[in-house]
Amino acid sequence: MVNDITPTRLEGKNTAIVFCWLLGNGCLFSWNSMLTIEDYYVYLFPNYHPSRVLTLIYQPFAITTLAILTYYEARMNTRKRNLFGYTLFFISCLAVLILDLATSGKGGLGTFIGICVISGAFGVADAHVQGGMVGDLSYMHPTFMQSFFGGLAASGFLTSALRLITKAAFEKSKDGLRKGAILFFAISALFEFLCVFVYAFVFPKLPIVKYYRSKAASEGSKTVTADLAAGGIQALPEKQVDEFGNLMERKGNKQLLMENIDYAVDIFLIYVLTLSIFPGFLSEDTGWHGLGTWYALVLIAMYNAWDLIGRYIPLVKVLKLESRKMLMMASVGRFLMVPAFYFTAKYGDQGWMIMLTSVLGLTNGYLTVCVMTSAPQGYKGPEQNALGNLLVLCLIAGIFSGVVLDWLWLIGKGW
Repeated sequence: MVNDITPTRLEGKNTAIVFCWLLGNGCLFSWNSMLTIEDYYVYLFPNYHPSRVLTLIYQPFAITTLAILTYYEARMNTRKRNLFGYTLFFISCLAVLILDLATSGKGGLGTFIGICVISGAFGVADAHVQGGMVGDLSYMHPTFMQSFFGGLAASGFLTSALRLITKAAFEKSKDGLRKGAILFFAISALFEFLCVFVYAFVFPKLPIVKYYRSKAASEGSKTVTADLAAGGIQALPEKQVDEFGNLMERKGNKQLLMENIDYAVDIFLIYVLTLSIFPGFLSEDTGWHGLGTWYALVLIAMYNAWDLIGRYIPLVKVLKLESRKMLMMASVGRFLMVPAFYFTAKYGDQGWMIMLTSVLGLTNGYLTVCVMTSAPQGYKGPEQNALGNLLVLCLIAGIFSGVVLDWLWLIGKGW
């Protein structure tokens, strides 16, 4: 089956890279839109700490769902999993629009609870898509994984840029914050619909994608059967796939985790540190300074821009950090930023805070790609898929832990 398309395996590589970027973007575009318009939610719900609460609600749904999906990963239909996730993103974006229109942009506890429910739905969608896509791309060309994570970062950069534009456009307009928020989620809904279409009808038909999925199936993977069918390739009979899987003696999740425990700890620590600062601390605890209401938006935009840049640095081979020991040292060393942010917020001016936020974004993006592209090397397709899911689970666990720790910045400040 693999040999039939081996001669054309490089066809569509550049197209696949573009689509991986697009699908990565769609994985977080909706959620980043919600994070980026939090100045609107802070205005609507001043007593509920939306920049922290919404993220805190999002994460338990994401990590619980992902833990279940990771446990059953070997038997999951990856195509249905990813399509469900992108479709849920699309429906949730529409729900935000409908809720805002139905309440005429008014605050209140009922509206806030509705936003929280939608935030939980975003978490469920993220667990389906991020784990499913990373697992799927783990047995393909490493550039696809890099492009996907580049798209994740680009979603933050694009939403931040759009937020600055809409804030400037509607700043003097009545209900300017609300108009910008509505525009944001209208764009998000259209973008998520595009991702559903691309993943369902275009991506599985690219020759290079069919090659890698066929190769994974020949190594015993059962998760690619539906995607192969969508690409016009008849999958191997399940009995034969089982035979291949037995011959390959696929390692279990526990063994894979133990062999890659340093990578798992790396990705966990990277996101514990990042989410303990971004976006809650940057949104509420850095003061106002000369930029006024633009200050938090500028900080978030700078983080997202440098996070995006950091994810493309490993494309230059000599700049990619592959030493497992150095990756661990870098991941632990980033925690020096905690006192740096504390003293900069207390004593520094906005220039120092912008620079420090940029370093936070740059190191987050760079180390993420270095870890996620290095870890799957040397394994067979089913093992790479499983390891990709495990690392995303560690990533989400790090995000959740960071979100919880972010509340520590409020100690001594009152509620």
